[in-house]
Amino acid sequence: MEDYAPLIERAFSFTPCEQTYVVEDIEGEVPEFVRGTYYLNGPARFSRGGFRYNHWLDGDGMICALRFEDGRVEFASRFVVSAKLAAEEEAGRPLFRTFGTAFESDRLKRGVMLESPVNVSVYSYANKLLAFGEQGLPLELDPITLETRGDFNFRGALNDVSPFAAHPKLDPVTGEMFNFGISFAANEPYLNFYRFNAGANLVFRKRLPLEYPGAVHDFGLSQNHAIFYFSPYILDMQAFVRGGQTLLDSLCWQPERGSRLLIVSRETGEQVTLLPIGSRHCLHFINCFEEDGRLNVDVLELERPIYDQYRQVPNLFTDVCEGWPVRFVVDLKTTELIERTDIGYRMAPDFPAIDPSRATKPYSDFWMLGISVTGKCGRKFFDQLVHAAWPGLCACDVYQAPPRHYLGAEPIFIGGPGGYGSVICQLFDAENESTAFALFDASRVARGPVALLRLKDPVHLGFHASFNAQTR
Repeated sequence: MEDYAPLIERAFSFTPCEQTYVVEDIEGEVPEFVRGTYYLNGPARFSRGGFRYNHWLDGDGMICALRFEDGRVEFASRFVVSAKLAAEEEAGRPLFRTFGTAFESDRLKRGVMLESPVNVSVYSYANKLLAFGEQGLPLELDPITLETRGDFNFRGALNDVSPFAAHPKLDPVTGEMFNFGISFAANEPYLNFYRFNAGANLVFRKRLPLEYPGAVHDFGLSQNHAIFYFSPYILDMQAFVRGGQTLLDSLCWQPERGSRLLIVSRETGEQVTLLPIGSRHCLHFINCFEEDGRLNVDVLELERPIYDQYRQVPNLFTDVCEGWPVRFVVDLKTTELIERTDIGYRMAPDFPAIDPSRATKPYSDFWMLGISVTGKCGRKFFDQLVHAAWPGLCACDVYQAPPRHYLGAEPIFIGGPGGYGSVICQLFDAENESTAFALFDASRVARGPVALLRLKDPVHLGFHASFNAQTR
């Protein structure tokens, strides 16, 4: 098997540091309008007590922050002190089964669900900084020190077994948060759909019955609707709970059952329609919006699920499938699917991002990461930053990382004057075992970074990020 990601193991082998310092090694010039704080979450530690996890989703969550203020940049990193991390640190060994790793006498939360490492995303909401993992409550963090303050239960509305996904959606106009969680009961699976006001009060929790207990990671939000892409990636709860299997090994891809778009009213939480859309899979949404009586649903569609490609760390993406940006158009009057178009970039794209001020609104530009050698058998990793725009048919603005350099983290857009903007993501130099955060001209990423912020020590390749702009 070929190695298309030489030395990528170095990104997963170092011991992460909790640090705070001023970044002094800056190449290029940070745009003057970049003011505020960038936050990144991701799995950072993969071993404890001589035991090593197998899967990229298994690592303990760590938050990194870059604070752009008064002409300087300050970096900070802290572990998210989840219940899992606290218990295992005290024991000095792993205690809980994880998404892709099981071991003798491992534990489940209340015997039925994973104890989340809280390693997926981080968002500001209701004047709080919240870190999210899969299927559990978010944790509140101090926005300056990044120290963990504890579970955030939305003023007592939820508890520690409330299913709650890692991809909440925030409405930039109303300040509301929407989210979901899947209840995986084999005989009666259902979708929990949550709406919270801008003050973190629960407006409603609706339970919608599902055809099968399918794994869903993300969803979309438009002005009036929430949209879910359900594919038949089905969880066998018996194998997971009683058979001792990992969650990954308990998931079964059954494409013959077909995929669906579930459209739900934001206002009432009730189902509007359920539409067949083929037999592919979706991990992440790009954006959704309504215009001229039509609902536009933009996703990254995959030939099949890719969670198996996150194992074994560090030999990732050995047989990763193609994917592409897809737009589904639904007539809101007839609730029929009337159009499907795609952009011809097929290099396993992931971690899509838009200008956050355009969430739920018409837009054109978005950014994502890609793998240049998709289709070839062998270890590989993200090495392209892609700028694409609807309704174009191709992604014509692509940055190719240098050899033995790898990209991490959702590329976050930071808006500037006159429609200008920057995009920030990670760049890991495997040869020198070093990490930089790279700032690009958002409309010309192929030209390379306009600024590189080199850290004193390497940090993990992260998942999802956000930016809190400084108010003047």
